Amino acid sequence: MKSSDDKLYAYLLILTMLLWGGGWSALKILTEDTPMPLIVFWRFFIMTLAFIPMLLYFKIKISLNLYTLRYIGGSAFLNTTFMVASYYGMKYGFAGSGSVIITTLSPVITFALMAFLFKNRVSRVQFIGLFIGLLGGIIMLQLDSWGHFINGANIFFLICAITWAGVTILAQFASRHIDPIFYSFCIALLSTIVAFAYLQSTPYSACEVFEKDSRFWIALIYLAVFGQSVATTIYFVASAKLGSQKSSSFMFLVPFFGVAVAWMLLDEALERHIILGGILSLLAVYLINFLGKKSLASK
Repeated sequence: MKSSDDKLYAYLLILTMLLWGGGWSALKILTEDTPMPLIVFWRFFIMTLAFIPMLLYFKIKISLNLYTLRYIGGSAFLNTTFMVASYYGMKYGFAGSGSVIITTLSPVITFALMAFLFKNRVSRVQFIGLFIGLLGGIIMLQLDSWGHFINGANIFFLICAITWAGVTILAQFASRHIDPIFYSFCIALLSTIVAFAYLQSTPYSACEVFEKDSRFWIALIYLAVFGQSVATTIYFVASAKLGSQKSSSFMFLVPFFGVAVAWMLLDEALERHIILGGILSLLAVYLINFLGKKSLASK
């Protein structure tokens, strides 16, 4: 029975990675002719609504204190920053490139921050992984051409990778004190309130989206519900059953799904420097999170 259950959760994790990968193409569609404040508000608002039935279904206990509110506030700020940066990255860049850069660089940055801020032990293999990850980032972000980096979408993709690393670190500590699904709901709710307050200071009206066509709404609902709320919940449940290390290994599929969906839906051709840098960064994540941990455990 356990073997069949493990297979089921493995298939669900593959579905989750596909949903996450497709989210970048959905966001690209949303940025075509819709202002950033509208997209950020509606994305968070629909996410908040989508989490409510999940909270009821899993009968999650609702409890908050000042300690967990600090994590929620910090994550809401970083999540909002991520949403804004990803909007402009997708608007001026490619969905396939963004999916590779963000999902491969973020784990490397997360590990580097944890090692620096909390003095975590780092094995020789993990040092090699960090170096390879840095090299992959330089290639993907084209840091050899400063003008190209500043004027292109890559600077927004880099901000996304850094802020998501911060979200990951906060979530790791918050999970010890609060249910992860309720935590995600609180972040979405607080971010919705902040996004709505900001929207009131702009010339845009929240009701403008009701004039959009079906393509817009399919992309928005997919991104907010399936690409985030549903996918995140499946990931949390599967991680609890299979373990975080085994579940995180499925993250290697996200950039490939992101590129494939962008190619099929948006007819995007991936550039060679993204392929090369992405492969190096994936290798770095493998060395850091798998071989590196085994190296430390054997000492």
